[in-house]
Amino acid sequence: MRILLVDDEVELTDPLSRLLTREGYAVDVATEGEAGCTLASQGSYDLLILDWMLPGLSGLEICRQVRSRQDSTPVLFLTAKDTLNDRVDGLDAGADDYLVKPFELRELLARVRALLRRSPNLEPSSPRLAYDDLTLDETNQLAHRQGQPAELSEKETRLLAYLLRHAHQVLTHEQIYQGVWGDQEAPSSNVVAAQMRLLRRKIEPKGTLPIIHTVYGKGYRLGS
Repeated sequence: MRILLVDDEVELTDPLSRLLTREGYAVDVATEGEAGCTLASQGSYDLLILDWMLPGLSGLEICRQVRSRQDSTPVLFLTAKDTLNDRVDGLDAGADDYLVKPFELRELLARVRALLRRSPNLEPSSPRLAYDDLTLDETNQLAHRQGQPAELSEKETRLLAYLLRHAHQVLTHEQIYQGVWGDQEAPSSNVVAAQMRLLRRKIEPKGTLPIIHTVYGKGYRLGS
């Protein structure tokens, strides 16, 4: 999923873009209004995150131009403007959500996930995937193990979906590269191992049996 982040505060855009990238999103960044508006009109994004006050065009103007093209891509405002009139102006301009600075990163990520579920660019959702006592709702990035929910990142969701679709198969690192990262530059095996550890912590909580197995010298297998 692709996100456009338009904000002139580098101390915010740098860590925020890194966080979103770690969550598995492809992120483009613009630090002034005209560049952000150009990217919004040229790129096919699943979400726009706009600061209100920008050099050149404001985030409000960018949002209005996006909506004037009948573009229904979700828009989230990040801004210090927090009066009722400000919120009304933003929503009337076509914004879908509004988050006042400073904000908690956990809340931002939750709002991003919620807005992405509304994105008109998403493909129709596929049926839930399941194996034994594990189920995965890809659309909502939510796994259940023995009835207990676990929220997943975008990358964790893609990784678990790939494993579930190939249950009982030994998958090499190269197969996982192709199945999860696709045409992106393949990460190192250490990155794959780290991603697998994060996933395991969420779907193999204390008291449950391992469901993802390391096949030493070969790769990984979900199931026996």
